Amino acid sequence: STTSQNTLAALAEMGQKILIVGCDPKADSTRLILHAKAQDTILSLAAEAGSVEDLEIEDVMKIGFRDIRCVESGGPEPGVGCAGRGVITSINFLEENGAYEGVDYVSYDVLGDVVCGGFAMPIRENKAQEIYIVMSGEMMAMYAANNISKGILKYANSGGVRLGGLVCNERKTDKELELAESLAKKLGTTLIHFVPRDNIRSARRTAPHDGHRIRPGFGPSRPIPLAGHQGPRQQGQG
Repeated sequence: STTSQNTLAALAEMGQKILIVGCDPKADSTRLILHAKAQDTILSLAAEAGSVEDLEIEDVMKIGFRDIRCVESGGPEPGVGCAGRGVITSINFLEENGAYEGVDYVSYDVLGDVVCGGFAMPIRENKAQEIYIVMSGEMMAMYAANNISKGILKYANSGGVRLGGLVCNERKTDKELELAESLAKKLGTTLIHFVPRDNIRSARRTAPHDGHRIRPGFGPSRPIPLAGHQGPRQQGQG
C-alpha cells in the first residue's frame, strides 16, 4: 500500500484525477494520502446505518492529498462473514452512486493473498485494465505474486485485464534483483521498477501513524530504472 499510494500521489501531482478503492480488510490503502490513522470503511458505516442502501457517497468517500478520492471497503468482524463479499458490495455501491465519474485513474488496492473470488472482483468483473504486483525477493512474496498471476491468467480470456508488470520493493534478501527478474521472466512479464530499501524509509514505516506521505523521499536511495515500460493506461485507452 505504501508503494501504491506514493505512485498515485505522483500521478496526482501530474494533474491526474485519482480514485483509490481499498480492497483490504486492514483498511490501510488510503492512510498516507489522508494523513490519518484509518478511514471509516463502507462495511463499518453500513453496519452502523443499518444497510449499505442507507449510505450516501459523501459518507464513505474522503478527499486527501491533491484531491485524491479515497474509499475503503473494509471487512467483517473477525470470524464472521466474508471480507471478499465486502469488496463486491463496496464496488457495486460506488458504481451505483457515481463515484467513478470524472476520474482519470481508479486504483484497486488488493491484498497480496487473494484468498477468495471476492478479492479478485476487479479482475474477474473486468473493473481493472492493468494489474501491477508489488512484491519482494522473499519466498512468500514471490509465492503470492505467482498466485495472483494465476488469477489474472484465469480471467484473461473473458476480460480485458492484463498483468502490467512487477514492482520489487526491496527487503535486502540475497540476489533479490536477480530473483525478481527471474520471476518476471517466468511469468512472461517485466520487472518495471526496483525500489531500493534504506534505513531511513524503514524507520518512517515503523511509525505508521505519523500522518506523512513517504513519496518526497527520505535518504539517498533512488529507484533503479528498468527496461522501457510506458506506464499504465488511462481509463478508456485500448
